[in-house]
Amino acid sequence: MRQYLRYIIPILIPVIILLLPASAFPVEGMTVIQQRVIAIFLLAALCWVMEPIPIYATSVVIIVLELLLLSDKGLYLFRLDHGQAHFGELLSYSDIMATFASPIIMLFLGGFFLAMAATKYRLDVNLARVLLQPFGHQPKYVMFGLMLITAVFSMFMSNTATTAMMLSILAPVIALFGDRDPGKIAFALCIPVAANIGGIGTPIGTPPNAIALKYLTGENLITFGEWMMFGVPFVAVLLMFAWVLINKLFPAKQEKIELTIKGKFLKTPKAITVYVTFALTIILWLMGSTHGMNSYTVALIPVAVFSLTGIINKEDLKKISWDVLWLVSGGIALGLALDQTGLARLLVHSIPFDDYSPYVVLVGAAALCLIMANFMSHTATANLLMPIMAALGTSMASLVPLGGEITLILIVTFAASLGMSLPISTPPNALAHATGHVESNQMARVGVIIGVVGVIMSFIMVWLLHLVNFI
Repeated sequence: MRQYLRYIIPILIPVIILLLPASAFPVEGMTVIQQRVIAIFLLAALCWVMEPIPIYATSVVIIVLELLLLSDKGLYLFRLDHGQAHFGELLSYSDIMATFASPIIMLFLGGFFLAMAATKYRLDVNLARVLLQPFGHQPKYVMFGLMLITAVFSMFMSNTATTAMMLSILAPVIALFGDRDPGKIAFALCIPVAANIGGIGTPIGTPPNAIALKYLTGENLITFGEWMMFGVPFVAVLLMFAWVLINKLFPAKQEKIELTIKGKFLKTPKAITVYVTFALTIILWLMGSTHGMNSYTVALIPVAVFSLTGIINKEDLKKISWDVLWLVSGGIALGLALDQTGLARLLVHSIPFDDYSPYVVLVGAAALCLIMANFMSHTATANLLMPIMAALGTSMASLVPLGGEITLILIVTFAASLGMSLPISTPPNALAHATGHVESNQMARVGVIIGVVGVIMSFIMVWLLHLVNFI
């Protein structure tokens, strides 16, 4: 029976919510449409936590249910009372469908094209070979080099792809360590840790960052370059801490290791096109809007160049992580429903957050996000929490002296990326655990410490940003 509960509960609870009378909710003025949004939100939360279906499939279900239950072109039966005060406003079907063509999705698509082209023409492996040379042969310094390169790659490539590549490079090196040498654990563990941390550095490094950008618009706008101005220093400091921690917990007994990566930079016209486009795209992103384009427009340049030149062909297109794009778009659709139906504001106003210290709210939000991110997808965590946090940030007056909405969103975003305590927490963790060199309790020791220290660091970072009037 227990195995069927994860299928029954995600359906049963939302259906009960839909059938309850409006008076059953402890919130005044709730409309029928808002009640339906609560049901969809609970369905999403339960499916993302219990995973009766793949997490990207949950996002597809969210979009379809919104079109059927909430849109102006939904099922006729669900629009019979439209126009009456208690019913609420229907959403535009085109707005719901547009979530899959959101600028955020285009930003990720550009990132995927760059990563695929870099892998296809061995730019990533060759860069790793060149960049590792200065770090010598002492295990702790080689490990630092590996972490640094993994973190840098993770800023612009999929964390999962980066981890898979770096672990494959490391496989013969790990084999050199003795069975009881803690260095084996350190080397296997340093790669996922660096990949998880590195993704924080850019808006395309990890989906929670991109989801945060959806809410950082208008006067709260943060450009690609501005994000990197605080994201990269944060990554550098946390990476250094993680390196010291891993070395302290798992010191290598072997005194010297030889890391040999074979290969050379390709010099074909297509390879040179990849190198130039990769460098140009990153430079344009770093320049912000000084050239008149935003980061979303710039992201489509590599898509056009690589498609035009045949660098990325139709077979390569099949390998794009469409599941990630669906997952993010489902979160955007959920946020759209919570925002445009007024439900997020209604829920936030119904709880007297202003009675609490803003510090309590910030710490509580960060702790909740960190805990959730350890047990479920970082993207799903950000998808669920971000629209509510955005509404809370705009409505809570006591947060204004601390940076308001931007502060809350950044704290929650960074906390979402710092959940890395378990093999199930992130795909990089799962890949490292699958090598058989790292046990769950060893991963948890490092992950919990880095997660807590990272959240504390994010508070310090936001305070510094507020001090220099950045937020």
